Amino acid sequence: MGVTVRKIEANGVVGAGGAGFPTHVKMQGRAEYLILNAAECEPLLHKDKELLHHYADRIIAGMEACAALTGATRCVIGIKDKYSQIIAQLESLVPPGFEVKHLRDTYPAGDEFILVYDVTGRVIPPGGLPLHVGCIVTNVETILNVASGKPVTRKYLTVAGAVAKPVTLCVPVGITVGECIAAAGGALPPKYAILLGGVMMGRLAEGPDTPVTKTMGGVYVLPDDHPLIRRYRNDHKTINRIGRSACDQCSFCTEMCPRYLLGHPIEPHKAMRALGFTMEKASLIVGTTFCCECNICTMIACPEDLDPKNVCVQDKAVVREQGLRWDPAGREIKPHAMYDARRTPIKRLITKLGLHGFVNEGALRTAEVETGRVRLPLKQHAGAPCLPKVSVGDRVQRGDIVAAPPDGQLGALIHASIAGTVTAANGVIEISA
Repeated sequence: MGVTVRKIEANGVVGAGGAGFPTHVKMQGRAEYLILNAAECEPLLHKDKELLHHYADRIIAGMEACAALTGATRCVIGIKDKYSQIIAQLESLVPPGFEVKHLRDTYPAGDEFILVYDVTGRVIPPGGLPLHVGCIVTNVETILNVASGKPVTRKYLTVAGAVAKPVTLCVPVGITVGECIAAAGGALPPKYAILLGGVMMGRLAEGPDTPVTKTMGGVYVLPDDHPLIRRYRNDHKTINRIGRSACDQCSFCTEMCPRYLLGHPIEPHKAMRALGFTMEKASLIVGTTFCCECNICTMIACPEDLDPKNVCVQDKAVVREQGLRWDPAGREIKPHAMYDARRTPIKRLITKLGLHGFVNEGALRTAEVETGRVRLPLKQHAGAPCLPKVSVGDRVQRGDIVAAPPDGQLGALIHASIAGTVTAANGVIEISA
């Protein structure tokens, strides 16, 4: 295939499933395991399993290339056991040295800390990386982008929820989420809101003109008065005021926390307790540094509908500002005896979140959605924002470099996703056909 670290960097490949860590940096590590994260545990999303169904051979070839780069001797595809047909397809194609790991249909099976433990039995240390236990974890679409050998100019995502036809689409990076919704037959409710990424770990879109980035895996359309939308609209002042007055320290948020169950020193109920104290009591909440923001504590565990996750997010900033550090000396990191018993089934999650009325489908439409204009944000990856490499009036072809990270800083190149004229190059690169 001729895959090299330099070529991955030149193509602007990043983690397509969330944080957008530059893949060329990850592929410079050395590991025993290369794990493909196909768990896709956010409700109603189908992108990763659809890509495996349609492009399994390319993805396996991409894994082989990445294994050669990293020295990995064990390649594992982690996928939910409910996708039996895709599992059978994969098991008929994988070469020696590959394993298809059947995962339970629970949330958050796709968290890389959980996935690494489920696959290897190894616990990534608090604040650590999979590499610390001999593993590299990568996303399905990321590996497909590596295998393509081309600049990343298109994105696969599922449009779900209150749309006429839930679907997984192939779109140019920088297209608007409104155009994606239109390609799914349009929104059903007259007044609606849009969640991006996922219902558990996503964010509210500012509106239908929000551009699709390299890391966006899902677009959810929900009625404007849906309970999830009301939750996401709560501000920190409201979250803290209600939490301070209502939390009874039942500790369910901690007992259900996936990272706590792995043995990490995070206890969300202590973050809730700290709401009633001044910041001198921040020592109570050092463990929130290790919160993965999966939202189990808020969406599932809390019997009073409080928001421990967002309290933990706020406390992370306090901990950083005060320079507090967790001391691992003499502390054993060992999974909880109830680790397996306290997994949250996806069916239960869908019911609890009020999503059971929506069609849980998302077949891939392989033909790319067309657009006449794209807007490319300068930060679509972990690291520093890119700097423009084009000016207003420049003509570009698809695949041309339009922005690059500052010299010596972590980041990933951004390429034109359509051919056209640059109409803006300040904050975003806008291209019109």
